[in-house]
Amino acid sequence: MRERGTATVEFVWMALLLLVPFVYVLLAVFDTQRASYAVAAASRSAARAYVQAPDPAVAAAHARVAARVALADQDVEADVDITCLPSPSSCLEPGSSVRVVVHTVQPLPLTPSALGDQIGGIAVDSTHTEPFGSYRAAR
Repeated sequence: MRERGTATVEFVWMALLLLVPFVYVLLAVFDTQRASYAVAAASRSAARAYVQAPDPAVAAAHARVAARVALADQDVEADVDITCLPSPSSCLEPGSSVRVVVHTVQPLPLTPSALGDQIGGIAVDSTHTEPFGSYRAAR
């Protein structure tokens, strides 16, 4: 019995069977890393923009714009939640801080739209707390 040339065929099949899932996992990891970077940059930028604003009404708008720019840079859509600490009435006062939470669900790559919008995904979120400062004048 002669088995000439079967090693090449077996190698090609094994390479395809192992390489295709490996490439898919790499795509999913890279997409998740992109979303992770986007939400981290958005939460940090939004908190810093909030603390530098002249008053709380303008601060929220500045924070949302800063988060939107950071998210758009990585082509990610996310929810942004802004909270003043220790209470909402003490925003931009000495000793206060602002917490920004950015949350998104990164869909799995190459999923067909016929299966639905979100058949699976990886939840990614980031929280950044920026202090206003104890020795600054209240705004």
